[in-house]
Amino acid sequence: MLKDITIGQYFPGSSPIHKLDPRIKIILTLAYIVMLFLTSNAIGFLIPIVLLIFLYLLSKIPLKMIFKSMKPIIPIILITGVLNLFFVDGDVLWHWWIFTITKQGVAMSILMAIRILCLIAGTSLLTYTTSPIALTDGIERLLSPLKKIHFPAHELAMMMTIALRFIPTLIEETDKIMSAQKARGADMESGGLIQRAKALIPILIPLFISAFRRAEELALAMECRCYHGGEGRTRMKQLRLGLRDLMASLVIAGCIAAIVLVNLFVPIGAM
Repeated sequence: MLKDITIGQYFPGSSPIHKLDPRIKIILTLAYIVMLFLTSNAIGFLIPIVLLIFLYLLSKIPLKMIFKSMKPIIPIILITGVLNLFFVDGDVLWHWWIFTITKQGVAMSILMAIRILCLIAGTSLLTYTTSPIALTDGIERLLSPLKKIHFPAHELAMMMTIALRFIPTLIEETDKIMSAQKARGADMESGGLIQRAKALIPILIPLFISAFRRAEELALAMECRCYHGGEGRTRMKQLRLGLRDLMASLVIAGCIAAIVLVNLFVPIGAM
């Protein structure tokens, strides 16, 4: 299961998605999230789904990576679906004791599951196609107007990027520790909830020690390279907006406009 978590990974490439300005990619990712929450019916959801598939095909990221990254969030999707299934009022389809399934509840459960899947896949595309350095520069440049009020834009961007960068490393470290503990006879899959929680202690303690050691080594390496924040820092690659950035923005804007029109002319919850 841990190997299926692909968040924070970067896949080098030369596709049009890879070549987009990181600032535009961050803004368009936020716009895509807004698009998902604007959608209120199945017809409207066709727009972000088709757009997402097109973007993955254009970026040449293997589609199997989407399904691989979805495995860890299946429990969240199931819980969300069940809650919407039993707690949405409407036309009753089935009733027993305190449990009631309605037509609107079924529709809401399906739409909510699709929304979560598209949300994870859409935001993952940002890290799949943007290097950590480019992502740091993009976040810092977007937050640069806040520097006038002494907001630590560079430090915040650096912390966010380092956190994303080390997610795959910590996942790999956790997998190694679990394999080592199992080789020593540790049982992590049997027993009750309390017993399983206690079995995680031999994993969490070495993991925290390893994480603190890596953080100390990173801080020491940055000090040895005379890192002192973003003041006076120069960049080898300058960020410049191009025609492809404009075209990508127009596509997303058109999709949002189409969803607004669908919401106006198609009833909410229509399947």
